[in-house]
Amino acid sequence: MSVTEHAQHADSRPPEVPQGTPPTARPEHPGNAYTGFYLSVTVKFLLSTLFAVSWAGAAVWISQPWIADLSHSVGEPAAWVMVTLVAYLPGFVVALMTMSLLLDRQPPLRISNPVSPVTIIVAARNEQAGIAGTIRCIGESDYAGAVTVILADNGSEDATAAVAARTAATSGMTLQVIPEPSPGKSHALNTALEQVTTPYVITVDADTLLHREALRRLISRLESAPADTVAVAGTVLVRNSRVNLLTRMQEWDYYLGIAAVKRMQGLYQATLVAQGAFSVYRTDDVKAIGGWPDAIGEDIVVTWKLLQQGGRVLFEPTAVAFTDAPATVPHFLRQRARWARGMFEGLHAVPPWRQKRRLAGLISGIDYLIPLLDVGYALIWLPGLVLFLFGVPAIVSAWALTVLPVTLLIYGGLRRHQRRSVFGPLDLHVRRNAVGYLAFLLGYQVLCSFASLAGYTQYLAGSARRWK
Repeated sequence: MSVTEHAQHADSRPPEVPQGTPPTARPEHPGNAYTGFYLSVTVKFLLSTLFAVSWAGAAVWISQPWIADLSHSVGEPAAWVMVTLVAYLPGFVVALMTMSLLLDRQPPLRISNPVSPVTIIVAARNEQAGIAGTIRCIGESDYAGAVTVILADNGSEDATAAVAARTAATSGMTLQVIPEPSPGKSHALNTALEQVTTPYVITVDADTLLHREALRRLISRLESAPADTVAVAGTVLVRNSRVNLLTRMQEWDYYLGIAAVKRMQGLYQATLVAQGAFSVYRTDDVKAIGGWPDAIGEDIVVTWKLLQQGGRVLFEPTAVAFTDAPATVPHFLRQRARWARGMFEGLHAVPPWRQKRRLAGLISGIDYLIPLLDVGYALIWLPGLVLFLFGVPAIVSAWALTVLPVTLLIYGGLRRHQRRSVFGPLDLHVRRNAVGYLAFLLGYQVLCSFASLAGYTQYLAGSARRWK
């Protein structure tokens, strides 16, 4: 599976809308329109939670022989802990997400061709290799409103600013370059934020390409949402998936895993990360909380602070951007460790019980379970699987392996949804990536869990932070 050719090269172009087709004429989210029967998000959450609890209860009942066998080896208390970490807890989380996605019905866009002025901040440090493509794609957007672009140059030692300015001039754009020598992405963003006068501010990473319709669809979702919506996260997909097996696996993670989590959180109007790679925020709300914090997960913490004020944060699946995923294992491990550390920073800055909206607090509280899942997978499931393959089913039994067909069923449904409801309206296509998909299912979580455990340890130890 790979997106169309424009997502593979920085100098390529997003697919064009067929001539004669105005932006407002294209169907929005086919198959997701309301059918006349409405369930509130609170009711949907209760139904999903009830299903997840029932699923976990059934798992406890079915797994009693497994508990009994394991108790002979490690004792009954340890057996319950181990099975909870590798079976009951993951089953509960997966069941909650699955039912939530089944109940998800993305509201139609009431405003399909917005014209509100926006400002895009591109924070960059030594990004001369990719900044031209980023600026060029912004210039080729079909957004009808005025777009101001600010390059927040965070102490670059290369020609990032010069390349960006030259590209903007060639594209007929006005680009404002604001230098910020203090190291740290948050400093660059906040310095640029001081110059923003538009009602909305959008952040785009310096290695990210926007689809031609991305800005329009992102702002459409914000202006079609309830008035207290403070931010909307766009969809970020991998554009360098053909580099090696690692990027092929990440393509599936972004396309299915991350997108599924954001869909679930967006359903409950509590998307926990309006990611810096591509999201829109209401300018006044970001300024009111003091901008982006000096944190390794600045986009995580700023999102949680916005939620803390009682605002809603949504997700727009069809506002698509393409970014470079790490192509080496060390780079990947550092990135995922930063994400894990950023989650802890968010939990510390805004604990779930301090969220004004109870539903936002419940959704953010799920993050307390994530480290337990990583511990269970990395330190129990993986060694147990190795023992099982060598004929020692002490930890992982044949019953536990039934999680694989369930996973295949869930991801199969997600693939169908993404192909029909996201790629279809955008005239994007997927190519086969069977090897990457198999590796994603069987081995990808190993890397993620160990990297996350490293990130948790770094946070608890107070290790020095790095942007990249």
